[in-house]
Amino acid sequence: MQRGAEKLDIIVCVKQVLDHDIPPRDFKVDEEAKAVVPPSNVSPVISNFDEYAVEEAILLKEAHGGTITVLTAGGDNARDLLKKCMAMGCDEAVLLQDSAFEGSDPFGIARILAGAIRKIGAFDIILCGRISSDWSQGATALALAEALDLPSASQLIKIDVNGEKLRCERVLEDGEEIVDISTPCLLTASNEINTPRLPSVKGILMASRKQIPVWAAGDIGVDAATVGAGAATLELTRLYKPDLSTQCEFIEADSLEEAADKLGDRLREDKII
Repeated sequence: MQRGAEKLDIIVCVKQVLDHDIPPRDFKVDEEAKAVVPPSNVSPVISNFDEYAVEEAILLKEAHGGTITVLTAGGDNARDLLKKCMAMGCDEAVLLQDSAFEGSDPFGIARILAGAIRKIGAFDIILCGRISSDWSQGATALALAEALDLPSASQLIKIDVNGEKLRCERVLEDGEEIVDISTPCLLTASNEINTPRLPSVKGILMASRKQIPVWAAGDIGVDAATVGAGAATLELTRLYKPDLSTQCEFIEADSLEEAADKLGDRLREDKII
């Protein structure tokens, strides 16, 4: 349901991920469990593209008024992520937490977010990052748009309010494209769209006082059988750290021609050519 162009009520969906700057020595994988082992000395962070979505929502609110609600599905430590979003300028936050949600693939997460958004009610825009900075699949946002039967535009680098429509500029492999889209809609932000702000001291203090409600599957009308690992359509067959070790062999010769001949012989021995 559309609120109107004069005031924009925005929902931002964010994801908590491992810090992108984890030192390689601290990055470990449990190959049997097919999971990354979170390092004890590095706190998780907001997915970097989602941070651009949060900033764009704040910029739109500052220009046109309205409210921003931020959603994430995760454990108790995801509260810190939501607090940061509110410290930046979001108004409300909801943590979606249920043991039934664990192991959900992008389509399961989309069903969870869709249930929460239906519970929230009317809105103008849903903003997401164009991809997550861990798996980089870019499927959740568009699956969410489909679940809510919304028009969507992805990889945006500019959003302008144009009457009752939004004029969006999106980046493509071979250039840029301008599209007009009616609200309510779902948009995904690319990293060229803005520069995320740092939370202010005042914002951090205000966010620390806010209560974050927790919604489980029953609170948002989500059937537990449609989410979680049991409902996943994506099968992870192997997760491992690649072996990046290399070997270097020097070809010794008295001339470039002789070196080229020896190199050719060596490559043929290894059946590379």
